[in-house]
Amino acid sequence: MAAGETPALRTDARLRQAFDLCVRKTRRNILDLAGHPTTWAWADDGDYSQFKEGFFEIGNWTSSFFTGMALIAWQQTEDEYFLQQTLRLAPLYREKATVRCLDMHHDAGFLYTLYSVALHKLTGDKAHREVGLAAAAALHQRFNPTGNFIRAWGRLDTDEQANMAIIDCMMNLPLLYWAAQESGDRKFHDAAVRSADTTLKYFVRPDDSVCHAYRFDLKTGAPLGPDNICGHGVDSHWARGTAWAIYGFALSYKYTRDARYLDAASRLALKFLSLVDGEVVPVWDFKLPPDAPKFRDASALAVALCGFMELAKQGGEDSKFFHSTRPLLHRLCADASLDFDENCRGALRSAYGDRVAYSSWGDYFLMEALARELFQFEGWW
Repeated sequence: MAAGETPALRTDARLRQAFDLCVRKTRRNILDLAGHPTTWAWADDGDYSQFKEGFFEIGNWTSSFFTGMALIAWQQTEDEYFLQQTLRLAPLYREKATVRCLDMHHDAGFLYTLYSVALHKLTGDKAHREVGLAAAAALHQRFNPTGNFIRAWGRLDTDEQANMAIIDCMMNLPLLYWAAQESGDRKFHDAAVRSADTTLKYFVRPDDSVCHAYRFDLKTGAPLGPDNICGHGVDSHWARGTAWAIYGFALSYKYTRDARYLDAASRLALKFLSLVDGEVVPVWDFKLPPDAPKFRDASALAVALCGFMELAKQGGEDSKFFHSTRPLLHRLCADASLDFDENCRGALRSAYGDRVAYSSWGDYFLMEALARELFQFEGWW
């Protein structure tokens, strides 16, 4: 340790080094994404540009992780380059929300909170507010009032996956809460609350593990039972799904002040922490068979960390999580997790299911957690 250096300062230096790495990688990524907009989802080698699914593809839920990173970089560096590159994408976001809204799953929240909502909050430009509200209206169309759930996948003019909701949607509800505040239209808030209540009732098991998906009878709304797409199996416990739920319920509490959501987020967070072993970065599914390869999902820890930080903000120093976030973030920023190779687009080494990969969401939530810790970043959710 250098003369005059304290452990806290050394930790801050490591976190700042990780944040600067995200900024540098974002500088290249946002330029190329704006020039050739596709989904840029994940990649074994970190080269997101090779992911060729188009921007208007219905399965695109990932492009905005890069715009979110660029806007964090702009906010903290005041370098107009990041804003200018992000704004190049504005016509595409408008078209997707207003013309091609049927080609959008429940992930409108991931796409438009980290683009239109963020830009409106940062710049005050009402054009971004208009697009954000259009995206919220598209998301609201996916709300099934009989079953009180938001349909995850499938075009609305088809029957594909019409009866399925997934845990990831908890992170899309903030777009509806925001739209209710901006427009004064209560329907957005009510749909978000009813969806959160359904998730709390059916997705969270008695042992505080969560399932990935759930299906409902379209005629009666009756629950048909759990399903799984992303975890190891129907009865398993997908780590990133738990992270979505932790952060999502914490955000629902922020907007509603309903103590049930705060309690759910806290219980799921404690369950998550109880299942983390000495390596800290969790296995990608907490209920893997004993002989299954145990790939570590750093992206799940990054998302969960943001949830812990939101819980800590809500509870202050009395929060169970107030003193736990920094050590976890420090571990996430260890050399074993970060890729400092400037030729690699990805920042966070992680897992995508049962394989090692970089992911756009892992990089984004790493940067959000760092910005929260270093700069008291409020977030746009």
